[in-house]
Amino acid sequence: MPRTVTLPARPEPITVTVEETALVIVDMQNAYLSKGGYIDLVGFDVSGAPPVIAETARIAMACRAVGLPVIYLQNGFSPDQREAPPSAPVWHKSNALKFMRANEAYAGRLITQGTWDHEIVPELAPQPGDIVVPKARYSGFAGTTLEQVLSSRRIRTMLVCGVASNVCVESTIRDAYHREFFPVMLTDATMAAGPGQQQATEFNVEHFFGWLSSGAELRGALMANA
Repeated sequence: MPRTVTLPARPEPITVTVEETALVIVDMQNAYLSKGGYIDLVGFDVSGAPPVIAETARIAMACRAVGLPVIYLQNGFSPDQREAPPSAPVWHKSNALKFMRANEAYAGRLITQGTWDHEIVPELAPQPGDIVVPKARYSGFAGTTLEQVLSSRRIRTMLVCGVASNVCVESTIRDAYHREFFPVMLTDATMAAGPGQQQATEFNVEHFFGWLSSGAELRGALMANA
């Protein structure tokens, strides 16, 4: 029989079927969480990263324990940047690409496949059975296999955590909503880029695109129904 879990959430609790739920971890890479990574280099504060990393690790462990798929999104480009030609908006808007063009010493070092910056932080290294979906745009659905991965497993609910809340997390949640998935953002396992942006993203998700819950609430609900 399918197992159902009711998650405490805003704007109201949401009941999900465990067998139709997956955890999606967005871009938990050195680029976005570590001192010396791309986000730090271009001037965003990463001091709040340690508790977000720790909470994401607890969430991933709890999800694996009950059989939920754990899916990592990993953002970046090939060394030749074939995904980001000057004819693409990302060439003009990516802070990492702009920084590398302006600082020759960093050319090919930021969110570039095969580099430290591109790697998922060690505390969240994917485990056997986890799925890694590479991407080269903000949304996890843009030009990737994410929708196929989810649909082939009959997933309807996406538990979403990661960085940055207001960029790749929110973009992925918006696209999930438009593809008829039910997105639940785990707020204490997300971190925004820029002042005030965490609150703005939480407002958008709660009122327009999905639900808000926390790692502790999720773990409690899963344990109660284990």
